[in-house]
Amino acid sequence: MKVLLHICCAPCAIYPVKEMRSNGMKVTGFFFNHNIHPYQEYRKRLDTVREYAEQIDLEVIYREEYRLEDFLCAVAANPGERCLYCYCSRLEAAAAAAAELGFDAYSSSLLYSRYQKHDAIRELGERIGAKYGVAFHYDDYRRGWREGIDISKRMGLYRQQYCGCIYSEKERYAPQPSR
Repeated sequence: MKVLLHICCAPCAIYPVKEMRSNGMKVTGFFFNHNIHPYQEYRKRLDTVREYAEQIDLEVIYREEYRLEDFLCAVAANPGERCLYCYCSRLEAAAAAAAELGFDAYSSSLLYSRYQKHDAIRELGERIGAKYGVAFHYDDYRRGWREGIDISKRMGLYRQQYCGCIYSEKERYAPQPSR
């Protein structure tokens, strides 16, 4: 089976790529993460995906679009729901590319993270896949959380400290008000 894997970042892709390959799938990466903030962080993640892909001989399709304004316009009125926009916009791009390029299925490395909303990703992935006529491959890669971290450290890959958007950066670094 040929699978197009949306890659949010290199460390999160390690375990899903390893598992898919060990299950006989032909994996191609797809980098589209237009919401990462600031731009220098976006570049670090993009460069790290390139480094990772080269180290493991992974073909990756890169959509190098930095559309911060689109992201902000879409979520500014309700930042608490921003993750759904991020999931939807990236899964939509991946599904469209998978259908156009003749892949059997598509998936996302977001399924590796313990911090993501798996039920929402799965539901959106299946709905969007049906729209484009391409299956959404779901697997709960959180079981490989520690293994992925260990491998990324051994590979010397840059490991980000927050999900990616301006709001998650604030949640990670801004002092929290006392209660």
